[in-house]
Amino acid sequence: MVKKEELDMFKDKTLLITGGTGSFGNEVLQRFLNTDIKEIRIFSRDEKKQDDMRRHYQNDKIKYYIGDVRDLQSLKSALSGVDYVFQAAALKQVPSCEFFPMEAVKTNIVGTENVLTACIDSGVKKVICLSTDKAAYPVNAMGISKALMEKVFVAKSRTVLPDKTLICGTRYGNVLYSRGSVLPLFVEQIKSGKPLTVTESLMTRFIMSLEEAMELVMFAFENAETGDILIQKAPSCYIGDLAQAIKELFQVDNEIKIIGTRHGEKMYEVLMTREEAAKASDMGEYYRIPADNRDLNYEKYLENGSSEITVAEEYTSSNTKILTVEEIKKRLLEIDEIKIELAAWEGR
Repeated sequence: MVKKEELDMFKDKTLLITGGTGSFGNEVLQRFLNTDIKEIRIFSRDEKKQDDMRRHYQNDKIKYYIGDVRDLQSLKSALSGVDYVFQAAALKQVPSCEFFPMEAVKTNIVGTENVLTACIDSGVKKVICLSTDKAAYPVNAMGISKALMEKVFVAKSRTVLPDKTLICGTRYGNVLYSRGSVLPLFVEQIKSGKPLTVTESLMTRFIMSLEEAMELVMFAFENAETGDILIQKAPSCYIGDLAQAIKELFQVDNEIKIIGTRHGEKMYEVLMTREEAAKASDMGEYYRIPADNRDLNYEKYLENGSSEITVAEEYTSSNTKILTVEEIKKRLLEIDEIKIELAAWEGR
């Protein structure tokens, strides 16, 4: 549901979404298409997905731009007259980024730099960059590239006045049934009568819905200061319990097969590091991590700084609330794609 303040902020405004043909872009369209927003621009390099989206929505408020965040000029051509940008373009698959790390660098790091440069040059008022829990204490190429993406937007935020272009970001965990989610794989394995493949049953992951991911972005849009990273408090689950929950919803007895961790996987994810937690502010459902805006003149901090060291606990998928199988089932039943698949399964 769109809040009144959102209606006011986006009235007669133009929003561009990079990587806009993905799950997040579709969620934005569903939220704002029937409001007084002036225009929503979908920027991506996938003409097939853009054509599918064009046929699905058939709405003149949506404009489609073929381009690549790796190409600065294609961004500049799409940003004329844009008020706000959601930077969602990214390579997100952990194993593929492990095998092709330079591709992750080109899209996630250089691409974000290009987006921000083009936004500043075009006078875009606000840019929200979407990041991932894998950027905190990163151990894989995808997480490392996203961690550097965060460093890029924080550094870039220092180069422009916030009343000209405010730059901030969000960081969240696994979005249920989005691209890269294990749930579509589980559903397909159930339908095919195959075992449900689980890397490690005790592996924990933060989980949230697309709607919750959208709420986090909108909270950042309304409340973030330039350079901030906003984090939403979220529950997690064991991957083995997630497989068991989907089995029980579909009322099947498929085997759960443990296949071992894939390239670059962690046993648990971190949404906020110890160092970030020490300076973060608790905003209720969210944490705000402010940018460290000290300059490179370290002498004054060494001479005048405090010797006190603040110790705080990191926020991980193992020390947050871990959902039971029944609680996971309840959350899964809130997802439209799961409801559609269940209805089809029951009516087969």
